[in-house]
Amino acid sequence: MSVPISTSANPVASSAQLRKIVHVDMDAFYASVEQRDDPTLRGKPVVVAWPGKRSVVCAASYEARRFGVRSALPALTAERLCPEATFVKPDFVRYKAVSLAVREIFQRHTDLIEPLSLDEAYLDVTQNKMQLPTATRVAKMIREQIREELNLTASAGVAPNKFLAKIASDWKKPNGLFVIQPHEVQSFLLPLPVGRIPGVGQVTESRMKAVGIATVGDLYTLELSTLESHFGSYGLRLYQLARGIDHNPVVPNRVSKSISAEDTFREDVPLAETELQIRHLAEKVWKSSHGNARAAKTVVLKLKTKEFSSLTRSLTLPAPPTSCDELTGIALALRERVEMGPKQLFRLVGVGLSNFQAAEERASPLFDEEPVEEL
Repeated sequence: MSVPISTSANPVASSAQLRKIVHVDMDAFYASVEQRDDPTLRGKPVVVAWPGKRSVVCAASYEARRFGVRSALPALTAERLCPEATFVKPDFVRYKAVSLAVREIFQRHTDLIEPLSLDEAYLDVTQNKMQLPTATRVAKMIREQIREELNLTASAGVAPNKFLAKIASDWKKPNGLFVIQPHEVQSFLLPLPVGRIPGVGQVTESRMKAVGIATVGDLYTLELSTLESHFGSYGLRLYQLARGIDHNPVVPNRVSKSISAEDTFREDVPLAETELQIRHLAEKVWKSSHGNARAAKTVVLKLKTKEFSSLTRSLTLPAPPTSCDELTGIALALRERVEMGPKQLFRLVGVGLSNFQAAEERASPLFDEEPVEEL
């Protein structure tokens, strides 16, 4: 397939006002903090996970990743893949302290910081406090300060919007910097597999391939009406992203009403076979909740049946969960309140936190220019 690339036709490049966005992602954050603080772990495979046969991996050092160990992998599988790995229990108090130190570095450059979790954030540096001439210079300085002051590494992506910056930060991991200039957007995007689009998971990617969509360029050639017929309201978002369009601003101090994570199974499964996924989602939600300045008192379990019927079970607690194990236990207990018979199959499961309550006042941890001007 050949798609003409025209800078003048690119909505990103032709916009009168372009943002300068930096996405910073700490490299193997939890595992890197453990290696930094314990010299005996440096250069060795490290897996951060709670103890227990049914635990899943929270983070893996790059030494462990060479053996195929990844976040969300069952801990037993990680142990089988990398028997020599050192398993370390997560220490979120320490991780939050480091995250705050990273945030302090960010604040030297801009107040427009949108944390996504403890280890990553978006920064709008269209105007930066240091008066550096380009966003690239800002990203370089931030990475240098993190390395020199915290003895950790971070990868960064620089682009005209959040969508592109997120992709860019992953491009040269670990310890890398990648810049997408406005005039390079189409030539960069079109060859990418659709799975590189944030939010396109395995299920959506499979649906796309079933209708002949393998690359962003394939998406680019389709009319909006065609995409909406295949993907509903998400079709508009895909239409825009294929053209490098993302108008979402960096929102500092975003107040979360809820935090959740969900997954669709490749094949429908009975309720009894959802435990591992619930544990994985609970750990994912727990990690995300630690980038929030408030605490949630309500735990929610969401399920969708094979017939696409949705149901939820929730529990509001006197006080917020104090550990991932507690959150996981509550989510699994909520599953016991689902009475639909052993033959009922489910296609989706989700875990969430809601009913956020204001905590003591404390700083939240992590996580337009002329188009010819360089980022």
